[in-house]
Amino acid sequence: MSGAATVWHLGVKELRSLLHDRVLFALVLYSFTVGIYAAAEHIPETLHRAPIAIVDEDRSQLSERIAGALYPPYFVAPLDITQSEMDARLDEGDVTFALVLPVDLQRDVLRGHRPAVQLNVDATRISQAFTGSGYVQQIVSAEVAEFVKRYREVPELPVELTTRIRYNPLLTFSWFGAVMEIVNNVTMLSIILTGAALIREREHGTVEHLLVMPVTPLQIMLSKVWAMGFIVLLACGLSIGIVVRMLLEMPIEGSIALFLVGAGLHLFATTSMGIFLATVARSMPQFGLLVILVILPLEMLSGGQTPRENMPEAIQALMSLAPTTHFVSLAQSILFRGAGFGVVWPQFLALIGIGGVLFALALSRFRSTVGAVG
Repeated sequence: MSGAATVWHLGVKELRSLLHDRVLFALVLYSFTVGIYAAAEHIPETLHRAPIAIVDEDRSQLSERIAGALYPPYFVAPLDITQSEMDARLDEGDVTFALVLPVDLQRDVLRGHRPAVQLNVDATRISQAFTGSGYVQQIVSAEVAEFVKRYREVPELPVELTTRIRYNPLLTFSWFGAVMEIVNNVTMLSIILTGAALIREREHGTVEHLLVMPVTPLQIMLSKVWAMGFIVLLACGLSIGIVVRMLLEMPIEGSIALFLVGAGLHLFATTSMGIFLATVARSMPQFGLLVILVILPLEMLSGGQTPRENMPEAIQALMSLAPTTHFVSLAQSILFRGAGFGVVWPQFLALIGIGGVLFALALSRFRSTVGAVG
């Protein structure tokens, strides 16, 4: 049997093993269907339906205007509560903001005084508290100013700023969330599946069976790389076509085929990383802990959640050696901006180089591990 045929049949064996592993197979299905849809539809916006309550001690026209200006989608309909209820509402987490409009608010405003309006914020909800307090302050100030002037003023600026939003004109958050979730799941599952495949053979004792067969460590490793990479790549392509384009109705600007080629190069690197981690770990629980330590920085520092320019230069230099950094870059360029190969070829080249180094390291470690077993 030729070397290519050996790698093919060993890879088919890996695919059959995965199909019989219901837990891992269900993980793949969930990650590229429900996981993508949930991450896209429930990604938090800047401020969305924040719960707010108002202690209206003035009961004036101005206080009613302020209460009426706090409406969805930024806030839910304000609750009308008393001063005695405010602390309990905040302690129980029913509301994030409690706005106190004092007695004689309207009278003091019309007399030219500067009455104090108290805003109580539940800072444990940091995503809403930080942004929402600024929204409330801006809304209250605008309503008071318009009430005093008795008309709604549209300021005329000396320079007119014309904004044109490209690639996502409606600023739909779900578009970004879906693509980034696919990128993260490709990385996560490729590492988990290849590592689990190697550890499963070690725990079942089939590594010893392979040692007495006319196969080499290179052929064993190549079979796991192509089999697990094929499963993840297939699931990725179906997810883009069915979940992203059909269910989420997200337009894809660039070539899906070009993106899948880049994903294949990325899988070459991450599957090699999974085998390397599996040779380091002695059991499946140890492998799981190693995956957590590796996955978190790869996903958080690759530029998918926060732009790399916002990170320290040392982190940027270090993460330039990670395959996820270049995969995130090419995914955003192709799927969002419609870039062609002439734009993303540096990322392709980087993935080939990083993948080759990781594959060589994993193969060296795997050979030493097989030699120790033998």
